[in-house]
Amino acid sequence: MTISRIKAFCKASLSGLENDSEIIELLIDSRKVTHPAGAIFIALNGRRNGHDFIGDAYEKGVRNFLISEAIDLNKFPEACFLTVPDTLAALQLLAAQYRASLHFPVVGITGSNGKTVVKELLYQLLHDLPVYQKGSGIIRSPKSYNSQIGVPLTIWLMQPDHSLGIVEAGISQPGEMELLEKMIRPDIGIFTNIGEAHNEGFMNTRQKINEKLKLFIHTKQLIYCKDYPEIHDSMLQFSKQLSNASPEKLQLFTWSHKSDANLKILSTTTEGQQTRINALFQATDSSETARSLSIIIPYTDEAYIENAIHCWCLMLLLGIDDAIIAAKMATLQAVAMRLELRHGDNNCTIINDTYNSDLTSFKIALDFLEQQKHHKHKTLIVSDMLQVGRPDSELYEEIAAIISQHSIQRVICIGPALGRHKAFFRKYKKYRSIFFKTTEDFLKKIHLITFSQEAILLKGARTFQFENIEKILEQKIHKTILEVNLSAITHNLNLYRSMLKKGTKLMAMVKAFSYGNGNEEIANLLQFEGVDYIAVAYTDEGVSLRKAGITIPIMVMSPEPDSFDRMISWKLEPEIFNMHSLKRFTDIASTLGVMHYPIHIKLDTGMHRLGFTEYEIDDLGKILPNNMHAKVASIFSHLAGSDTVLLDDFTALQSSRFEAMSSQLTDYLGYRPIRHLSNTAGISRHKSLHFDMVRLGIGLYGIDANEKIQKRLQPISTLKTIIAQIKELPVGETVGYSRKGIINRASRIATVAIGYADGYYRSFGNGKAYMLVNGKPANVIGNVCMDMCMIDITGMEQVNEGDEVIVFGEKLPVSKLAQWADTIPYEIMTGISQRVKRVYVND
Repeated sequence: MTISRIKAFCKASLSGLENDSEIIELLIDSRKVTHPAGAIFIALNGRRNGHDFIGDAYEKGVRNFLISEAIDLNKFPEACFLTVPDTLAALQLLAAQYRASLHFPVVGITGSNGKTVVKELLYQLLHDLPVYQKGSGIIRSPKSYNSQIGVPLTIWLMQPDHSLGIVEAGISQPGEMELLEKMIRPDIGIFTNIGEAHNEGFMNTRQKINEKLKLFIHTKQLIYCKDYPEIHDSMLQFSKQLSNASPEKLQLFTWSHKSDANLKILSTTTEGQQTRINALFQATDSSETARSLSIIIPYTDEAYIENAIHCWCLMLLLGIDDAIIAAKMATLQAVAMRLELRHGDNNCTIINDTYNSDLTSFKIALDFLEQQKHHKHKTLIVSDMLQVGRPDSELYEEIAAIISQHSIQRVICIGPALGRHKAFFRKYKKYRSIFFKTTEDFLKKIHLITFSQEAILLKGARTFQFENIEKILEQKIHKTILEVNLSAITHNLNLYRSMLKKGTKLMAMVKAFSYGNGNEEIANLLQFEGVDYIAVAYTDEGVSLRKAGITIPIMVMSPEPDSFDRMISWKLEPEIFNMHSLKRFTDIASTLGVMHYPIHIKLDTGMHRLGFTEYEIDDLGKILPNNMHAKVASIFSHLAGSDTVLLDDFTALQSSRFEAMSSQLTDYLGYRPIRHLSNTAGISRHKSLHFDMVRLGIGLYGIDANEKIQKRLQPISTLKTIIAQIKELPVGETVGYSRKGIINRASRIATVAIGYADGYYRSFGNGKAYMLVNGKPANVIGNVCMDMCMIDITGMEQVNEGDEVIVFGEKLPVSKLAQWADTIPYEIMTGISQRVKRVYVND
């Protein structure tokens, strides 16, 4: 699309250097420039103002911009600016206008849960059917691009010769779906289900359903399950309203376990790791005779069964042959919708993103690889891309060019198509390219290739079985893992950011191994997300982060005076809390010849742990203004009871003390340092106390004492282990040390690979705590051992050795374990042993 067409679609005014270049990329993040000549940077105003990053994009070669604020044209002499009142509205209008020019059918999916899974399962089922292999094949939303920004970016990826579009839509408040509907305009709709997600944005469930249904006001056919009464009632009312407003009647396609429907589920039977579903199908055209159908799917999980039935309904509605449907359903694979980051041998980081293989997800994965600043060397292992719907020569020439635009030193290509087009890769000198015909060939020669201190991205189609490569490269340690969701951390960060007034800075706490979740990976994410400061407890933590490529300011909250020289060497900023530490720092800074080094002055306003008292402010005021070696970057204090209503009066007292003490010190200094007082609870409960910066700690990791905020946070970590052995024990036997676990009935006992050396409290034994096995609670029996413990799985016949066990996670929150241990979540999280492997995922 040309600049002139974009100008017309968005009703924009043009300024700067006029041109009519062709735009192939909509860019909303200046860190992700890959095609500067063919990109237009859209300066969105959200939590961060996109106009602040125009300079960054310009420096990277971008010359076309969509803006809504005044710009100094003299700073960007070669740029073309399209100005609109609202850049997000313009982006959506552009997408809606473009969608109107496309004529292939689009499936729109909404609901509370299952949208992305249904979308990915549909792609698996349909993409290689001859009818959908025409032209560019099927286009679907990348990952979970279902928001006000994600949907227009999805629409932009569509080409006129696509055969089918599958787009998901998610909303968090009223008024959003009308905007998404104008862009998606689905011909066929799927309403997955209704749940508690985003409840806070709606008055009740009925309102949320009705808002979601607005996606389908121009839809011809709509699939849903009748077993949700509120959905069914809303559907009937919605259909009636549309019939009154339009002569075209909406065709409802229903399925149900309980009542008559177009697809009546007669039975679901679990057979090992598979489920057989028998049903009676009655087409929407009642003249057709009902027929019995049966499929087998490789899932036993209820949610996956429901998602698969939605897909079955769509295939029936599309008229696909029953035998083809059954064959395709049997070959479905689980949708691993998230990228995984694991520790590898030789200090490598393994990034596994092999759940799909298309150009869009390829670009997203490369962007994530680029973010891993703690490794200078980066390797890409990539397979042939299958069913992309483009000529190989065109596809692999573009892939080779895209790789060249990233900081990648080595590319390992696996597959015959890549081998046939190796010339495209070898013309780039930025990276070395190596070629193998198959994954097996690569594995036979992997011992000849050195992998050390680098980030390795695995991006392969399923048939290439890259999981076998991951097994070789991955660090072989404990079977118990702590899975940390980086997307959830970003969500939580942005939730607290939304509570801040414009211009308020944010310091994120990564002390104590980021509350047990990992240092480098969390700090790297926070740096990418643009936090202003991070804070550690000790100098060694800060040095480790600097070595890992963290460049943003780092405050050390408990600096040892003997380490001030190392702090200065590594550009770490110390907290200064008494006269002794101030003198010691000044002496060392003087010896090193350092001038105006940033320090942070801690005031004691009532916590009485560390900090200068109000009686020392005058003395500080005499010393600091004349101290040429130190400059106060911030003045701060710590709230003792910001999370407790009963202590609100004391919080107010601390605030007044801080205001007086910091103002007095600022007057002495003659300049204004950053002031900060609020911790996590202070951010959400005491918005008048945000001052210039806030410090976000436990809230970043999914915990807040404010119940309303807690419901909006996402849990970031899941502690998992496996069943090592299962025993059948008769009445009278005992389990564990000291024979504390007494068998009072014939029991099935599982030994799991976690103990108190991993951070699982010994006090959790003897029935005080439970773990989740296939979503069901299994009580801990007997004493917890150092490296393992036992759980009672009596009655759980489908449980086998090697199965996964959840110690804490979304359905068993860490706060529950804290309650059992009569402590706080901090202690549980920070107590997880370093020998427990951390695995990072990114949705």
